[in-house]
Amino acid sequence: MPPLTARTLITSLGTIEYPSITIDAAGRIEDISTDPAIRSEAILTSTFLDIHIHGAAGEDLMVATPKGLSRIQRFLASRGTSHYLPTTVTASIDATLHALDALANLIESPIPANEATPLGIHLEGPFLSHAKRGVHPTDLLQPPSIELFDRFQQAARGHIRLLTIAPETPGALDLIAHATHSGVKVTLGHTNATAAETLAAIAAGATSSTHLFNAMRPLDHREPGVVGTILDRPDIYADLICDGIHVHPALVRLWLAQKQDKAILITDGISATGMPDGTYVLGPLSVTVHDHRCTLTAAPETLAGSVLTLDRAVANLQAFTGTDLATAVRCASANPAAMLGLTESLTTMQPGQPANFNLYTPTGQLQTTYIYGQPIL
Repeated sequence: MPPLTARTLITSLGTIEYPSITIDAAGRIEDISTDPAIRSEAILTSTFLDIHIHGAAGEDLMVATPKGLSRIQRFLASRGTSHYLPTTVTASIDATLHALDALANLIESPIPANEATPLGIHLEGPFLSHAKRGVHPTDLLQPPSIELFDRFQQAARGHIRLLTIAPETPGALDLIAHATHSGVKVTLGHTNATAAETLAAIAAGATSSTHLFNAMRPLDHREPGVVGTILDRPDIYADLICDGIHVHPALVRLWLAQKQDKAILITDGISATGMPDGTYVLGPLSVTVHDHRCTLTAAPETLAGSVLTLDRAVANLQAFTGTDLATAVRCASANPAAMLGLTESLTTMQPGQPANFNLYTPTGQLQTTYIYGQPIL
């Protein structure tokens, strides 16, 4: 295939001017050279990695059929996302085990080149705080348990890669240490933790926080809680839903200024993503969507995920903060990859890596996504 060219290539290692990218027959990067004679004004970046998504295109990841899962993955690819972590929501133990088995089947199956690839599973719930449970059903929450987590991991055949947990709940620190020792990344969320409890979780192995500001103890000048502690720790990642609904732009600016290369954009997208307003499901829950706002049907004051896509999150981050495209894209690609320990395989854009790129216009509009060298949009 002909070389892929642009005015600029943005990678996790820096920027390359006038790139000419040779792609082999398997859709992997063969070589990257520079040619000042290139006349393109386009910008090439990494594709996105969404570490927190529950569904899209009318399909819910807890119950989707193989055809439905494929539909989600095609939709994600069409919005610039080449990799993702399918994310659970608190359900019955049996329903969770069934979903984990189905997601493991998906991860172990060949993925078509025009679809996003699942890299592992994000287990969000059931080890969450009753006080900050958000939409997670209170009667289905479970106390942190190494035995139950191992049952989940066995059903997932080892594919759980990220665990959200409330660190103040009894048994949480032991589970954090256990999960971390087994290679699972631990992120703190749906939590009423104090600063001391947050620091104890970090000492046990937690490396991140889940949708900062949302479903957690608010910042207080005498008790920083989880929000203040995470913002004060330059070594800890913090992901955020940048849709203009979940977090005020002023706090988005604070988050980006404090977290910098530890800032991660997520969607928390549900089955309604990419669909018209209406009623949809999030695991066992009914969710009503109106004007981009998702709320529990039974409790309209409670937010229930989003219909955000990462291309919109990148655009919103630039609009809210004034940051450049390179920084915004890294929050949706290099930073989550680094948190998961996947930088070398995903975002350095070196020979041998898949030729996955997002092509932007000079004005910063996503124009085309390439997965294994093939255009998606």
